[in-house]
Amino acid sequence: MTRRTLFLTLCILLTAACAPRDEPVPETAMSEAQTRIDDLIDRELLFGNPERMQLRISPDGRHLSYIAPLEGVLNVWAAPVDDLDSARPLTRDTGRGIFRHFWAPDAKHVLFLQDTGGDENFLLHAINLESGEIRNLTPFENTTAEVVHISPRHADTILVGLNNRDERFHDVHRLTLSTGELELVEENEGFLGYVADDDLQVRLAMAPRPGGGMDVLRKDGDDFTHLLTIEQEDDMVSAPVAMAPGGEHFYMLDSRDRNTGALARIHLDSGEREILAADDRADVAGVFVDVVSREVAAYAVNYKKPEWTALDPDVQRDFQRLNAAIDGDLQITSQSHDGRLWTIYSGEATAPGTAHLYDRDSGRIETLFSTQPALAEQPLTPMQPLVIESRDGLDLVSYLSLPRWVETDDEGRPKEPLPMVLLVHGGPWARDSYGFHSEHQWLANRGYAVLSVNFRGSTGFGKDFINAGDREWGRAMHDDLIDAVDWAVEQGITRSDSVAIMGGSYGGYATLAGLAFTPDVFACGVDIVGPSNLETLLESIPPYWEAFFENLATRVGDPRTDDGRALLRERSPLHRAEDIKRPLLIAQGANDPRVKQAESDQIVEAMLANELPVTYVLYPDEGHGFARPQNRLAFYGITELFLTECLGGRHQALEDSLAGSSTQVPTGAEFITGLKEALEGFEPVMAH
Repeated sequence: MTRRTLFLTLCILLTAACAPRDEPVPETAMSEAQTRIDDLIDRELLFGNPERMQLRISPDGRHLSYIAPLEGVLNVWAAPVDDLDSARPLTRDTGRGIFRHFWAPDAKHVLFLQDTGGDENFLLHAINLESGEIRNLTPFENTTAEVVHISPRHADTILVGLNNRDERFHDVHRLTLSTGELELVEENEGFLGYVADDDLQVRLAMAPRPGGGMDVLRKDGDDFTHLLTIEQEDDMVSAPVAMAPGGEHFYMLDSRDRNTGALARIHLDSGEREILAADDRADVAGVFVDVVSREVAAYAVNYKKPEWTALDPDVQRDFQRLNAAIDGDLQITSQSHDGRLWTIYSGEATAPGTAHLYDRDSGRIETLFSTQPALAEQPLTPMQPLVIESRDGLDLVSYLSLPRWVETDDEGRPKEPLPMVLLVHGGPWARDSYGFHSEHQWLANRGYAVLSVNFRGSTGFGKDFINAGDREWGRAMHDDLIDAVDWAVEQGITRSDSVAIMGGSYGGYATLAGLAFTPDVFACGVDIVGPSNLETLLESIPPYWEAFFENLATRVGDPRTDDGRALLRERSPLHRAEDIKRPLLIAQGANDPRVKQAESDQIVEAMLANELPVTYVLYPDEGHGFARPQNRLAFYGITELFLTECLGGRHQALEDSLAGSSTQVPTGAEFITGLKEALEGFEPVMAH
């Protein structure tokens, strides 16, 4: 199934490698009462490449695949299921790397998606496991491929969506893996997406409604017939998920006539609904479909932490075995087609992910690798889930991390206030969650309290919470962040003059809004690929977001009306740039298709015109976030120096962190001590 949604999220891989270097602790960073300070965790351990990640089992259960570096670039590897040590690289990419792979149902091919320079035009490639041949299955320009459906019943065929005919809409094609032949199945004239069954027949389509929301349509012969309507108030929570076995029902996440999204089974003809699972605190956040029965066998709810519940007795037995043997939160990442073998991912706030292989018949659980084993001996800090109340009574699920060496009271609050970084998630229709978080670990290790807040508009907490953020960019959504800062000051976690704000995408917007709209609250800000002008943001969205535009107009502001344009202008930090008076660091990918480079360029120009201090870091081979580890290491090294200057925390020397990166600093290097000197003689290196 595909569904066009807008997620202005920063996708930075959490990653691994090297050993820590010590750096003197500035006197301003720590009080005398804080002793036994941990060694610095080397940035490369947190933001470099993982050692291995994304373990998958082949459909026939004979091979394992994963992603790992080859000469410093992430590539796809494979090995016999009983001999992981004999793994060999299936790809030899030397550029940006490969970040998403999965098995074809024939077990003879491994598939992967890859774009160019962060442009998000993802093309689908197939690797022949036996011959090693790699083919581009979707060799089209200005096209992004989507997988619509993969069925265990069809070994050589899958359904894909392609927007090569019309950039705005993804047509459904039947793709024959062995030959690369593409056969048009559905010509898309404006649908958000489709749901197909295991016979690779399109059964449902989702059509946008004027003013937001969508209609779910049933396929009848060559036509589509209206089945049910999802109003705008429900469309961030409700959507079809998959066809149920038998072909008479489909599974759906459904918040109609309720607040939180429930797991429901809907009759395909009558629309009659049966609620299978629900939680009053939070939406159903995920489902596990058994590969053999094709039934939903378990579901997850994520309020403060993810919680899985089994619907199938056999899966309940599996969960009991796994939870008894493995610490942390568990996720099933792949299954063999006979259902016997599962790959499992486990993770904790103080430990990066670990991959396991589980044999359901024998009960054997084999731990295969840690994604970042070098972090096992590092001083990682816990994460505290908590709830902050907003000024108008909303519960804001939040996460707090503190330096590990800081003395705390019985409630986990530091006995002396610390400088703090408010880390704002992207989206905004996304959420922060409990677990291992490289940025939390990095900042806490440098001596900062770190607070992440699920402000109104975040997903996962019911439709009322999402809808409370409608047309509230820079207003009530921002008020929630200010309320969280006030709470942290009242709790003695930080001081009112020692808070930085940092985030990517919407979090970057929140950073700009924080410095422009509330110029006395934050000591400084770090904006990563954040929009500065909401009018130009909505005017420059990718063509294939057109079907989602009505939703954007309703939830952000409508640029087609006078009132909408006035609202968007009022909420745009660009038009309040003259009010910014605290240091600002801006980072941007030149190929970003969501938040174009112009969004950063224009606010930098406005600040320079007002003689305000701004440092602008540009990555010409990146998009909406930084994929190349060299660029991540350079960016976080620069950010670390910036925060030390602003808040007085610890820092690791920039040293060679720029090496191999494409870092450009068009303006403002002089505002970060040591950056101008580090750039002398440095030559940017582009991915190829």
